Amino acid sequence: MSAARWFWPAALAFTVIGGLLRLGGIHDPIFDHPGWRQGDTAAIARNFAQLQYDILFPQTDYDGPPPNYVELELQIVPFLAATLYKLFGVHEVIGRLISLAFGVATIPLIAVFARWLFASAVAGVAAAAAFAILPGAWYYSHTFMPDTAMVFFFTAALYACARYVVRQADGDTAAWRGWWPAALLLTTAFLAKPVAVMAVVPVAACAVAAFGPRRALTSLQLWALAAAAFVPLVLYDAFVSAHAEWHWASGITRLHVIPSLAAALTSPHAFGQKAIAFGHAGKLLATTMVGPAGIVLALLGFCVPLRSRSDALLWGWLAGGFAYAYVVVTVERVDYYLYVLLPLAALSIARLCAFAFERWGTSRERAATLAGLGALVWLAAVAAGYREIAPYYVWSHANYARAKQLDATLAPGALVVMGHYDPSILYTIDRKGWEEDPHLWTPFDEQSAIRKGARYFIAVEPVRLKQTNLELYCWLSRFPLLDPAAAWPVYQTDPAKLLPGAADRWRSFRRREMAGAFADWRQVWKSAPDPCR
Repeated sequence: MSAARWFWPAALAFTVIGGLLRLGGIHDPIFDHPGWRQGDTAAIARNFAQLQYDILFPQTDYDGPPPNYVELELQIVPFLAATLYKLFGVHEVIGRLISLAFGVATIPLIAVFARWLFASAVAGVAAAAAFAILPGAWYYSHTFMPDTAMVFFFTAALYACARYVVRQADGDTAAWRGWWPAALLLTTAFLAKPVAVMAVVPVAACAVAAFGPRRALTSLQLWALAAAAFVPLVLYDAFVSAHAEWHWASGITRLHVIPSLAAALTSPHAFGQKAIAFGHAGKLLATTMVGPAGIVLALLGFCVPLRSRSDALLWGWLAGGFAYAYVVVTVERVDYYLYVLLPLAALSIARLCAFAFERWGTSRERAATLAGLGALVWLAAVAAGYREIAPYYVWSHANYARAKQLDATLAPGALVVMGHYDPSILYTIDRKGWEEDPHLWTPFDEQSAIRKGARYFIAVEPVRLKQTNLELYCWLSRFPLLDPAAAWPVYQTDPAKLLPGAADRWRSFRRREMAGAFADWRQVWKSAPDPCR
């Protein structure tokens, strides 16, 4: 049986294996890693279904009473989940399954991409086998997040763009053939998450290598391709930003990313700090994203002298990915921001396998030996990769139970202030309101929230509240507790429920505070179990 004939059976077998691996934890609540990002995504999906079924108006659960519009990427996964919620009810597993579908679909896509790129069925199967078990793709494919969908469209867009460019370079007389699929996929990838704009680097590198610099710069089709991708993104961002209260994307860029880059380019100390952070990003890539075995094989793939149409595309992809990591991931230090490099790692591993079989697999016996060695390496990579991501599956059963209990206890539709940063908890409590750091929130902030309708303060971090913000802790003591023995004390901040003598106790606390009685927090804990009394 020739390699071409067993390509699809082998690629689909690895697709099934990858799908089965990704089913682990599929029914878990969104308290697993990263709960904060999944909490936002799940909240947006539920708000689409229950508040406003409009993909152009995504809302989170926090920052006060609804609407709480947020500036983010086009919410493809949450909107699909909301559509299914209307048919089957709100179940987070639906969002996970949508993400999983995109993750699993990327496996045969990368197989077809590699087979075309290296003109080798062996490379196609190797790419599918690699991407199926890369720990980052394995884990994040089952999370309720937009990144897996973005990577699918990003990979499909690069495949379509590369094929289109190569066809034109080969003298295809139908100048616009392949342009529409490439433009549509590139546009969708950009909208799915702006990190996909990194695709312009490998596409430009491929075009320059295929056409030469002068023809690439003067190609009407390539400029039209860029316009088709960027114009919808700019229009969408402008529209969403006009009504958003939370400006996540532009805010992070303006307040953190650009100042960090400017400092690194003007200050030797900041440059050194950014270099250290870049090394940390490389460590994330080599551990929880590509894995220890995968990173070694991917690096070797870039070293082998395999002549193909892949060189410019792969090196451009690598350069764009590293530039993105240096500019963004050194600021937002989370590993899934490196997700766009995982298809590249799979293609590089496929390149290594194609080189090995081209060089040493000429006879059936040698091919069988190489396949056996590859199987052993693959199994070792599975074990090593799972070891890296195993902690990500762990979630707090106790916190989930507490959040569900509050969902059943608090008045329906009540606005709350949650003294903790974690959208997954606020989402599980199923209330709108405020999500704040108990160290930074002040009595004046709380009074403002109460005037806007907040009727509960949930002290998710009660010890930290008392240790670092005694003023707020004492101010809240004027209100009754829903359950004094609860692990998460809940203050009933309804003005009609003020405890008798609350104003006198607050004035007494303020007098002692002004006199410096609470200058040493350790003395507070030693001398008075309740310093507000």
